[in-house]
Amino acid sequence: MSTAYLLCLAAGAIAVMLLLVIKAKMPAFVAMILVSLVTALAGGIAPEKVITVLTNGMGKTLGSVAIIVGLGAMLGRMIELSGGAENLARRFTARLGEKRVVLAVTCAAFVLGIPVFFDVGVIILAPIVFGFAAVARISPLKIGLPVAAVLLAVHVAVPPHPGPVAAAATLGADAGLLTILGLLACIPMAVVCYLVSQRMRYDRITLQDSPATEALKTAEHSTDLATGSYAGGADAPRRKVPSAGTVMALILIPIGMIMAGTTGAMLLPKGTLRNILSLVGAPPFALLVGALLAYYVISLNQGWSMEKGGELMDSALPMVAVIIFVTGAGGVFANVLIETGVGKALSGSLAGLGMPVLLMAYLIAVGLRVAQGSATVAILTTAGLVQPSIASGGFSSVQVVLILLAIAFGGYAASHVNDSGFWIVTRYLGLSVADGLKTWTVLSTIGSLVGFATVAAAWALV
Repeated sequence: MSTAYLLCLAAGAIAVMLLLVIKAKMPAFVAMILVSLVTALAGGIAPEKVITVLTNGMGKTLGSVAIIVGLGAMLGRMIELSGGAENLARRFTARLGEKRVVLAVTCAAFVLGIPVFFDVGVIILAPIVFGFAAVARISPLKIGLPVAAVLLAVHVAVPPHPGPVAAAATLGADAGLLTILGLLACIPMAVVCYLVSQRMRYDRITLQDSPATEALKTAEHSTDLATGSYAGGADAPRRKVPSAGTVMALILIPIGMIMAGTTGAMLLPKGTLRNILSLVGAPPFALLVGALLAYYVISLNQGWSMEKGGELMDSALPMVAVIIFVTGAGGVFANVLIETGVGKALSGSLAGLGMPVLLMAYLIAVGLRVAQGSATVAILTTAGLVQPSIASGGFSSVQVVLILLAIAFGGYAASHVNDSGFWIVTRYLGLSVADGLKTWTVLSTIGSLVGFATVAAAWALV
């Protein structure tokens, strides 16, 4: 099939999906499965293979998302229902002042995001975001969006995240230099994303049912929690609020485990210790430990029976079921676009335009990101496509790293309906698809442009 046909097919599929979800009010899960099925057939995938392509896309996405979202939601639910997140937020707000809270949480997310994958960081920090929003009486979007933006920035540009690490190996870039320049390049992007996010009109957005709205409801009724009834009808009398230190420990222990695993993989030679740390630092294992600690520590603190604690943890799963299924459907659509060859067609047409290598690398990454959704896949594929140009171009080590960062910031752009991260951010925060496109997609696009402008400025200097 021609490149023009495949590109029109992808654009048409995305447009139809948005019309079904936004205008026809069709459930996002159903709309994405339906559009994915039709797109697969129109894209030349054999009818007998279509269902396999769809299920493979669902399996690949949920294999990494379902466990993390489920365990992370349970951990966050226990912290929320005990009043721990609100207590932590009150302590920090009293010391920092309400005007500094959003900036402080965003800066903390930037640092914590270095060893932690994007989706894991969003889920672990969710109860803190919701707690601070409740105490400051502001929309959770005002904290959640800049936090997600800085988490994604370090995810695409800074080792040890998989995209930049693998791309560095492909291009022969120095990983240490990439870490330094990547962090420096992420700072202007983080600042601009923070400033833009604080000026968005959240008063015009009505949040849908989500973990964010549920957390705000819990905070609103905090004065009645001594004898109150929580969401789902679970009666859970509370004895006392967990301390700020307890809440911080429950959040930082999984993060510390992930950091240990990441550091071990980078610094230790192959062997038993490295293998053990790889298990300990795996996000599903770390979140399992965090959820078990919350189950025991908070139940003991609140005077709940183990049965009651288990019921309250289970109450987190219905809230995130939609997130899990819709995220999986996004993976289905992305896999269909990959299998039909849309990404290859787009990247091939861009590579043949004869542009300067820095701009070409960025635009190819943007095109692949928009076409198939995954930032990591966009970064890795683009690195492979531009590698021959870099190998024959005689570039310095700094220039190679800057080209890689241009690719990374291209992979940051335009998070939308075929990106699993879009659904995690929007569904956790209670955004509709239309509002998600107006806020998160716009914010990620602005961040991408700022990141590339920073790299281009550095390129001019070297």
